[in-house]
Amino acid sequence: MSRLTLLDCNPKEISTLGLAFVGDGVYDLLVREELVCEANRPVKELNLKKVEIVRCQAQAALVKRIEPFLTEEETDVLRRGRNAHVAHAPKNATMADYHAATAFETLLGYLYLSDNIERIRELLTIGKS
Repeated sequence: MSRLTLLDCNPKEISTLGLAFVGDGVYDLLVREELVCEANRPVKELNLKKVEIVRCQAQAALVKRIEPFLTEEETDVLRRGRNAHVAHAPKNATMADYHAATAFETLLGYLYLSDNIERIRELLTIGKS
């Protein structure tokens, strides 16, 4: 599977928060895909499960599990995302969790715009174990 966009863009030229913006959407879509393919559930239940998975704290925990498996380039992107200057954290999250989640979303955005969906799926599989 390749990117949905017909545009050609270089992820190295996109701001960190721009990459995180794309990564947030990519992660949300992949989680939705997984939940729908797992079992037929009412939409309300699907949404509750999705929110549990995509919340800041869950993303921060996932980052810890995948970090040892990242390439040097991916680690650099993750570090860039972690150091991004964000305006505020959600009221239910620590700044550390929020920075980790932003880093994770930055990495997903970078990989997606690099047309590397298979690597995203691989990292998500690692992160679930």
